Amino acid sequence: MKKGEFTPKFFTLLKAGITKKQLYKDVLAGIIVGIVALPLSIAFAIASGVSPEKGLITAIIAGIVISVFGGSRVQIGGPTGAFIVILYAIVQEHGVNGLTIATFMAGFIIMGMGFAKLGNFLKFIPYPLIVGFTSGIALIIFSSQIKDLFGMPIEALPADFVDKWVVYGSHFTQINWVAFAIAIATIVISLFFIRVTTKIPGSIVAIVLSTVVVYYFDLPVETIESKFGEIPNSISMPAFPHIDFATIKALIQPAIAIALLGSIESLLSAVVADGMIGGRHRSNMELVAQGAANVFSGLFGGIPATGAIARTATNIKNGGRTPISGIVHAIVLLLIMLLMAPVAKLIPLSCLAGILIVVAWHMGEWHHFFALFKSNKMDIIVLLTTFFLTVFFDLILAIEIGMILSSLIFMKRMSEATSIKSTSNILNSNDDFGDKLFEEELAEIPKDVLLYEINGPLFFGASQKFQEVISDLNQRPKILILRMRNVPFIDATGINRLKEICKQLQSRGTTVIISGANHEVKLELLKANIYTMLNKNNIHDKISSAIQRAKNILEAESKNKS
Repeated sequence: MKKGEFTPKFFTLLKAGITKKQLYKDVLAGIIVGIVALPLSIAFAIASGVSPEKGLITAIIAGIVISVFGGSRVQIGGPTGAFIVILYAIVQEHGVNGLTIATFMAGFIIMGMGFAKLGNFLKFIPYPLIVGFTSGIALIIFSSQIKDLFGMPIEALPADFVDKWVVYGSHFTQINWVAFAIAIATIVISLFFIRVTTKIPGSIVAIVLSTVVVYYFDLPVETIESKFGEIPNSISMPAFPHIDFATIKALIQPAIAIALLGSIESLLSAVVADGMIGGRHRSNMELVAQGAANVFSGLFGGIPATGAIARTATNIKNGGRTPISGIVHAIVLLLIMLLMAPVAKLIPLSCLAGILIVVAWHMGEWHHFFALFKSNKMDIIVLLTTFFLTVFFDLILAIEIGMILSSLIFMKRMSEATSIKSTSNILNSNDDFGDKLFEEELAEIPKDVLLYEINGPLFFGASQKFQEVISDLNQRPKILILRMRNVPFIDATGINRLKEICKQLQSRGTTVIISGANHEVKLELLKANIYTMLNKNNIHDKISSAIQRAKNILEAESKNKS
């Protein structure tokens, strides 16, 4: 285990010392991020099918836990748009209590992933897959906001993408044009207020203006109060949810879905943050903190939390460089909840819809999506498969199929990269490889000896090619030398195929000699008893000694015949 791998970044930075100048920057950044997080936390909660205070509770509780115990120095945690798709479906099927329990369970799953050091493996998720499901989620978020964008009087929306648009189509004659105007104004202000100043987020300006206008003129639009009632200005005491085996069985799949998505997004956010500050996060500690944050969020009746890329980027751009900014952001939200709840309840839902549509636009990163169409066909297949499965079926199914497709494509490419060349093929090639191989390494290969060089990993994807090439030998040599200096690894299938080939050749009177295998490959050969099968004298480090061994065998056979 790496030294300090499970030490929170906050503890490391406290030990090293934080300057007063940096402390001031962190506090300022935390205040700004807290203000930015206010409308997002409320909007994400409402879009997920729960009451607005649950988003605030999540941002406060999870935000503090992630900042204090996380593996990134600048990560801002809280509810995010990526969860909306999953959470809305869970609420529809299992209710709000089911979502709370699933959040609680997901927290322990994420913690387990961290302690099992799976954070080192999540970074291998292919880029086309990430872009595909991120763009798919963005489209679903946009789709979920059409009701409030147009102020349609729809009681309940179906979770399915197509069904949503069928319902929208049947209500398009009932558009509330005042709500639509507020939403469009919110989108314009959120996108372009940055040209006026970068100090105040456009979303906050839009919320203040729309709330004042709606309240002062008593406009006929739906607000948080008319839909959800009062926003509590206190946080209830933590309570353990009642969980039995039947509950676990019913909610294990949603919990795994939350855990997978939360883990992927948190580490993706941490990687983006590293690139912005030139730092390096501790991925496994980050997962442990994210898991703990979801456990505590569940205890306080919150919803799932993860690293929020947009809020983390805002933190960095405003000077935040330590977890203090994340802690301050949570405190700011707590103060707003305690003091401003009576005002927050007046926010129009169409304004929040406009904010979420802007979030979906930025989240989609459509320039990256369309740029991938210039890649090879296989990457495009992964991209589109993940995208359409996310939109029309299920996010976790999309990730699973995307990973399987990506793995199959990778295996195909690796097997194509693995080549098996005979002596004659190498000698007849036009490059310098043959000259280096035989002139510099002495290669006077006797007549009855055949040499094959394997280039690339001998894994299950390439082992079939290896067996076919060796089995199709035009001649039956007395000795076959397998040169494996360019084989980085060999898996169980490769080992099995190698054993089969060795047995087959030995039964026909051919001696097999292995040359140049690296330390890891040698260990695998030893464990598979191939050393015993071939005789350890037929395992060599250098090609020169392997060829000399072949000569000695031929000379011994010649003497025995005479």
